[in-house]
Amino acid sequence: MNGLDAQRVTVRLDGRLIIDGIDCSAPSGAVTALIGPNGAGKSTLLHALATILPTEAGVIRFGDDDLLAMKRRTRARTIALVEQDATTELSLSVADVVSLGRIPYQGMFSDESVHDRAIARNALDTVGMSAFAERDVTELSGGERQRVLLARALAQEPRLLLLDEPTNHLDISAQLSTLALLHDLAAGGVTVMAALHDLTLATGWSDHVIVLSGGHVVASGPTGATLTPRLIEDVYGVHAEIIERQGHRPTIAFSPRD
Repeated sequence: MNGLDAQRVTVRLDGRLIIDGIDCSAPSGAVTALIGPNGAGKSTLLHALATILPTEAGVIRFGDDDLLAMKRRTRARTIALVEQDATTELSLSVADVVSLGRIPYQGMFSDESVHDRAIARNALDTVGMSAFAERDVTELSGGERQRVLLARALAQEPRLLLLDEPTNHLDISAQLSTLALLHDLAAGGVTVMAALHDLTLATGWSDHVIVLSGGHVVASGPTGATLTPRLIEDVYGVHAEIIERQGHRPTIAFSPRD
């Protein structure tokens, strides 16, 4: 298949089984939402798919390529991961942080090229952070830092973009701008998978959904057909009503289960 395809992926951390032999896929040209309760294994799965965490078993393919067998530099040009809350004490400018995304394209002793600088500037423009280019990244708010990390990922020019809670720390306007950007990237051919805590955002902005619970995939498929009130009740233990209004993206109203 085109896009990401993972089969029988198993991950243990400190001897504890976190991801239990799951199969999942993220089609190209779409935004895939990875959802599930706290502790379901979303972050662990993303890090395994990014080949940052070792897998005990399984195959992870992107198109015709085996990501686990891919050379490190090639993999860094293929996959970018945006962490949920990556903090740093290093005193780097925003521009320098974004330029780190160009390292996979540079030789060991080569300087940053004009082309590299142009791509980094464009990435900052894309996330609306150009005015912060000379600011120290340690002085930024959580939401500002989140957008810088997204810009660094875009500077990698990935074909597979993995994001762990990309709307974390963002205000409503920035959340919507970020999700619209992910849709634009998918439309341009990037395979996008994002772990989302907010089910309303997942319902309204994703094309495909993977639902995790207890380290297993309990459902996956097109969002509208998969993320049903019955599934939400079974996985989250709450009543849910999906509200659709003409001209608006779907939203969800929740209420406690009796």
